Amino acid sequence: MATAPRPRTSTRDVEELARRLTAWLGTRLPGAKAVNISVPASNGMSSETLLFDIEHPGPPVRGCALRLAADPAAYTVFPSYDMPKQYRTMRLVAEHSDLPVPRVLWLEEDEGPLGAPFFVMERAEGRVPPDVMPYTYEGNWLHAASDEQRAQLEAASVALLARLHDQVPSDAAGFLELPGAGSPLRRHVASQRAYYAWVVDGLARSPVIEDAFDRLDELWPPDEGDTVLNWGDARIGNVVYDGFEPVAVLDWEMAALAPREVDLGWTVYLHRFFHDLTVRAGQRGLPGFLRRENVERRYAELTGHSPRAMDFYTLYAALRHAIVMLRVAYRQVHFNEAAVPSDPDTLILHHDSLRAMVQGSYWDEATPLG
Repeated sequence: MATAPRPRTSTRDVEELARRLTAWLGTRLPGAKAVNISVPASNGMSSETLLFDIEHPGPPVRGCALRLAADPAAYTVFPSYDMPKQYRTMRLVAEHSDLPVPRVLWLEEDEGPLGAPFFVMERAEGRVPPDVMPYTYEGNWLHAASDEQRAQLEAASVALLARLHDQVPSDAAGFLELPGAGSPLRRHVASQRAYYAWVVDGLARSPVIEDAFDRLDELWPPDEGDTVLNWGDARIGNVVYDGFEPVAVLDWEMAALAPREVDLGWTVYLHRFFHDLTVRAGQRGLPGFLRRENVERRYAELTGHSPRAMDFYTLYAALRHAIVMLRVAYRQVHFNEAAVPSDPDTLILHHDSLRAMVQGSYWDEATPLG
């Protein structure tokens, strides 16, 4: 993976945000002051995060994290950011399951205080597997762990999905139903087609992404199975761990109603994405970690549901990730951080593995893809 500067994530001024946050906080908790305000190094390219503590003359308040809808001037990753939906999802999961979801404190739907809607939640203390450089590279706590410790983290992380899917009733999550006609899976894929159309509007289209959509139609599962609440961005990089046990499940902006395998495919593929990049950079990566067959087996043991049509769902995960990667690349072009190549597919870091999935060769052990 290249070590080029991280693409910009915001055009907002952090000091100005801090001043406005302190003014707003006083309206919710009189006498309170926001202190020790910082932006995490891993601040995302979708919604933004601020970390802060609260000074207050009354009962103590734990450290907080604020999630702020993305700045439109930053060439956003997604077309819209529904902060009330994320807030409501986190409350629903906390109410109906034993998942360690941070307690949400306040929701602000008015754009006035900070320039966009936001919500505040308690901050979880622990460590997160890094994205930059990815945890599959040498030099971070998860890579340095023993095989037994990584197995512990893997088992606990798969258990998060099992508990989410089994414990939260889908009929309580109707507000997460995607628009359109047809089954939840049909709607989910249709929403991704619409997202792709938005990404390439007025720009070069991606042949490999369009081939992947065609391949999905060919692989469509005859039985779509249960509809459950999907976390959406189901990966270990969105979990805070104490040691090797989860203490907070974060980033619910992609939550939706869909088959169980949508989350499972994303978990499996997002690890493979990092592992493949690491192998191509000349390192060994973590070939024994989050292997597809182990994730499927563990999930079946916990839920009694054997994952089905996983070739479809891992391809779908790679396709969804490719659309995000293409949008991120076009944003770099927008900010003059990159140029558009003659082949737009090369803007997608994993275009070769996505092509192998379309061709049906990716999971072949004889391939060099790990």
